[in-house]
Amino acid sequence: MISVLLADDHSLMREGLRSLFAGRADMTIVADAANGRTALALALKHKPDIIIMDVSMPDMNGIEATKQILAQLPTAKIIALSIHSDYRFVAGMYKAGAQGYVLKDNVFEQLLDAVKTVLAGHRYICPGLADVVVESLTAPAGGHSALLDKLTSRERQTLQMLAEGNSLKRIALQLGISVKTVETYRHNIGRKLGLSTLAEVIRFALREGIVSLDP
Repeated sequence: MISVLLADDHSLMREGLRSLFAGRADMTIVADAANGRTALALALKHKPDIIIMDVSMPDMNGIEATKQILAQLPTAKIIALSIHSDYRFVAGMYKAGAQGYVLKDNVFEQLLDAVKTVLAGHRYICPGLADVVVESLTAPAGGHSALLDKLTSRERQTLQMLAEGNSLKRIALQLGISVKTVETYRHNIGRKLGLSTLAEVIRFALREGIVSLDP
């Protein structure tokens, strides 16, 4: 039996995906998560064969969750699920270790094919994204994505939560650390990325797809 973990911040999408897998005798949904941090915890608990990972989620986005899951469960198979066809999102998920990428516009038509392909040991890219992948491979080095590589995992997570409008106190509570530690992360983020104001942090996060304006 193939075990599947669903991670998406929209309950209707999770319900739709559950319905998609419900008729499969060879697959079972072991859990679902509404944010990346919960997806990480559930992945470590259930060790599913396949993880369907939304790219844009609160608390921890899909790229960061994918990195952290695969660091601890290197055999996990992760398929990205997104409304975004921008090469930064596609390249970001593949760089993080995802084996597939499916656009939400075609998710119900393509997801089962993606699962079969990934389980067979191959990568899956949904039709229509070939040009995006070529663009990501030929994009010049440097830029903001290179700047993100300077941040630690906790600094990237703090950056996302700051951009989502969370206070230092709430971030400290969510991450289980002190406010002083969060302040240190914020200082390091500003120093490494050259960002001095919260407005600059939000603009950077939106530009890089760390957070999204999508509902």
